[in-house]
Amino acid sequence: AEAKRTIAAAGLPTIPGSEGVLSGTDEARALAREAGYPVLLKASAGGGGKGMRRCDDESQLEQAYSQASLEAEKAFGNAALYLEKFISGGRHIEFQILCDTSGNAVHLGERECSIQRKHQKLFEEAPSPAVDEETRLALGARVARAAARFGYRNAGTVEFLRDQEGNFYFMEMNTRLQVEHPVTEMITGVDIVAEQLRIAANCPLSLSQDEIRFDGLAMEFRINAEDPEDGFRPDPGLIESFTPPAADEAGVTVRWDSAIKAGYRIPPHYDSMVGKLIVHGPDRETLLRGAEQALRSMRVEGVKTTIPLHLRLLGDEPFRAGRYDVNYLERSGLLAG
Repeated sequence: AEAKRTIAAAGLPTIPGSEGVLSGTDEARALAREAGYPVLLKASAGGGGKGMRRCDDESQLEQAYSQASLEAEKAFGNAALYLEKFISGGRHIEFQILCDTSGNAVHLGERECSIQRKHQKLFEEAPSPAVDEETRLALGARVARAAARFGYRNAGTVEFLRDQEGNFYFMEMNTRLQVEHPVTEMITGVDIVAEQLRIAANCPLSLSQDEIRFDGLAMEFRINAEDPEDGFRPDPGLIESFTPPAADEAGVTVRWDSAIKAGYRIPPHYDSMVGKLIVHGPDRETLLRGAEQALRSMRVEGVKTTIPLHLRLLGDEPFRAGRYDVNYLERSGLLAG
């Protein structure tokens, strides 16, 4: 909630809804009537879909408020909620920024993170197929200026929902390195972790905005030890054999970020992601072919993974053409196998 106020004061658009945390269901009802249903209740201290409930009408709101507040309290030790207008057909697009202690700020373009399950990202690509170069440069510059204006220092990600008319609305800011940062590194050549260390050491950024170039496209496939055919149920256990990904498509680069190997036992206590497959190519068709080769070359025996779902996604024509939004996976039929 504080982030929304800060971002609005810095001149970036926010989703209609509450300006701060809600005082209770009465305020939630009043704001929902003003914004128009459907609306989302969201945990102020949260993320990852926890403490979030969609309400399509007023009859759902009171129960949803209690459920979201209880879930937020259990997950984050903070039951506070805020309310936003639900953006139908929205796309989840985020801008990577770097801000140093001298007031310098740059953006590294955007990532598309709309392929999700249970409000959790499953696939990311950069640049977004829904963002043109003019929008990328203009909005990226606004985001970087806003972050510098309120004194941000670190790598960070400013996340937006893009509606069907092309309007962008601020959702939240992640003040850390994100899982999907490698796709940005692949298309810019910028080592984001190295820049974080420079910032932490009170050194200026090693590059200016006019030195940043965007080369080709990159995709990241989150390889999770879970069963997509059973509601993405986690499937921890022993990895009996493992073959890392590879591709021989001309112009394609494969990066594999993981620590798994044959004989490694995936524990049940943590997040189910066990690896990140990142693929870079000069154009979308070449990249898609290379990504399919890489996914088919992988072998993870002993546990179920999201690899088969990613392969189905790569064979899906609307996805291949970049026509998807945050609800696409559920309505696409790809989860049926």
